[in-house]
Amino acid sequence: MSGTQYRPFLAVSLLFTIGTLMGLTSNLVKLASGSGWQPMAFLLWSLLGGGLLLLLFAWLRGERPGMSLPQQRYYLASGLLSIAVPNALLFSSIGHVGAGFASMCLAFPPLITYLLALALRMEGLSRIRLLGICIGLAGSLLLALGKINSGDSPMLWVLGALSVPVFLALGNIYRARYWPSGASPLSLAPGMLLGGALLLVPTALLGVDFAPHLGNAKAVGLLAGQMLLFAAVYALFFILQNLAGTVFLSQIGSVAAITGAAIAIGLLGEQGSLSMLLAALCIVGGVLLVAWRSAQEAQA
Repeated sequence: MSGTQYRPFLAVSLLFTIGTLMGLTSNLVKLASGSGWQPMAFLLWSLLGGGLLLLLFAWLRGERPGMSLPQQRYYLASGLLSIAVPNALLFSSIGHVGAGFASMCLAFPPLITYLLALALRMEGLSRIRLLGICIGLAGSLLLALGKINSGDSPMLWVLGALSVPVFLALGNIYRARYWPSGASPLSLAPGMLLGGALLLVPTALLGVDFAPHLGNAKAVGLLAGQMLLFAAVYALFFILQNLAGTVFLSQIGSVAAITGAAIAIGLLGEQGSLSMLLAALCIVGGVLLVAWRSAQEAQA
């Protein structure tokens, strides 16, 4: 198999690997809340630890992050749009809407990303890809309507969870459009995580308690697990974006939606629903259509 033929299979494998790891995050956050962690504190320390692990790995591989002024702006802007804001909303909303619903909200970014990429002429119009994204979006809308109609979660937190994909999509576009020239994927990932962590620090002025829970073995174990998850996800994240493009990358959220909801229902005992099942079927169909079309384009 030639390198060109291997490329789409590698991209799809990375897509499902990263999506599965991201799906685990929502459930770890729920477990962490039960162990005494405040969502924002758990997020800050997870980002800091994950970023430092990535920095060490990049350093050992000789791919040290650049520190020029444009690169520092890139770390902060990508950290704001892709890390700090969406994860703060996600982590904070899970205790109110559930890990399953929060995970399923991650399926929204593809449509927003694709529409932004079309508007900015970063992607060409593909009817098959657009159909796949619309099918996935239809599933996401079914999920949202089902949650709103159930009345078991505050509307403010439902809207907060639903806004997460908007920032993820903006982050996808920003990273692709302003990718520093000549920078490797691994050299950019630590800066984005550490930039996101840095941007969370001012929330301490709003009363957020960032004290770590080091006396509880379970709490420490969950934090270590989330640090490793962040390090693995974002190391692979940049590699996939460089390999397959922004719109394909945005499908990660759809995979995370399915795996996260499945774990929440199967292992954490959350209640499923018909709307969630129908949403999952639509999202899987949409992902497969987009992935198939992207594989065709890569082989052309």
